[in-house]
Amino acid sequence: MNYGTIKKNDIANGEGVRVSLFVSGCTHHCRNCFNEEAWDFSYGNPFTPETEEEILDALSPDYINGLTLLGGEPFEPENQRTLLPFLKRVRERFPEKDIWCYTGYLMDKELLEESRARCEVTDRMLGMIDVLVDGRFVEGLKDISLPFRGSSNQRIIDVRASLENSGIVMKKLS
Repeated sequence: MNYGTIKKNDIANGEGVRVSLFVSGCTHHCRNCFNEEAWDFSYGNPFTPETEEEILDALSPDYINGLTLLGGEPFEPENQRTLLPFLKRVRERFPEKDIWCYTGYLMDKELLEESRARCEVTDRMLGMIDVLVDGRFVEGLKDISLPFRGSSNQRIIDVRASLENSGIVMKKLS
């Protein structure tokens, strides 16, 4: 897997101050995507053990609330397979910090049911994530007043509550 950038003090992509990893590779190709260069799976730099350590170090300060995964598309199967072991390391080292993930896939219709995104690690990856912002960016529904999302069709989901209740539960923002 490649990644485009790491933001170590991000306040735009989840609650609080976060470390954000922008992975490369996306097959959605949403019109007017804010990160079109990351559609290419070869864009950016290789995600190496050194990259993992850099992110883990950046997560260490108390003022960092957690990790956010964006893209590109974290739920492309090839990205999931690399991200899952990394997320396990994040959870082990920082159980008190939350993990947010942005995806163009719909949790209930594409990640939990058969789709091109679903693979052998999808359920375990979802189990590592606290908050999922799902749904493709839709230019006609763009609304810059919405917190943590680009268009009004996108949902901010409490993943654990949704999995426990077998239905989508929206996250209550602080």
